[in-house]
Amino acid sequence: LPRCLCCLAEYAVKYHIDIKTLPPTLKDRLIHIMSRHGTVTDTNISQVLHPGIQILDLQNCKISDSTLKQLSSCRQLKKICLNSMEENCYNISSEGIKAIALTCPYLSEIMLWRCCSVTDEGIRALAHNCKLLQIVTLSGCSAITDAALLALGQNCRLLRGISFSATQVTDEGVVGLATGVCSQSLKEIHMDRCQFLTDEAVEALLTRCPQIKILLFHGCPLITDRSREALQHLVGPDKIHQVTWSVY
Repeated sequence: LPRCLCCLAEYAVKYHIDIKTLPPTLKDRLIHIMSRHGTVTDTNISQVLHPGIQILDLQNCKISDSTLKQLSSCRQLKKICLNSMEENCYNISSEGIKAIALTCPYLSEIMLWRCCSVTDEGIRALAHNCKLLQIVTLSGCSAITDAALLALGQNCRLLRGISFSATQVTDEGVVGLATGVCSQSLKEIHMDRCQFLTDEAVEALLTRCPQIKILLFHGCPLITDRSREALQHLVGPDKIHQVTWSVY
């Protein structure tokens, strides 16, 4: 069976009618193989989608907003990975993210690393419509600002992990996150290489988010020894497990 599925994945265009008739369990395995080889496209994804699909890993695939708009029947989707591993991606924008937000109410994890056309508008849509979000990756999304974090902080009570490295976020966004409805659930934050963050952001997280276990803020030139000193009392068993910072 695995060999047959690999054959179908390789010749998806030729066997598109046969693929459409496969049961959901086989479609899940097939799309996993196709995703791993980067052969899922805007054109063929409709063949392997089904209403019960819960996980989509498309990080190696050349797709665009068109693919995301085809997820309208996938209301059970819980996790989607759209990371761009090799280079910045400009084909996925807030239009596609809004389409996901409006049709996938059970979404708990979304990864958008280096999706440079995604803006605050798309993240606001997720925050308002996907209240079960637990993990959000926005690192390298260079258009993201405080508005995205404020929306997540105000709406996503279950949020436990967020990455917004190398974005335009400032202290205002981080403080909004730290004082929002997710303050008691946040455990992991990656905010390295954010040029506008200061000690205020670090202190807000340390004082307002008691469950924080991983906090990365290396490469933030405005953060000083004041943050390091605040951390000294919080590193150890049952406290912060991993922390990174840079000395300037």
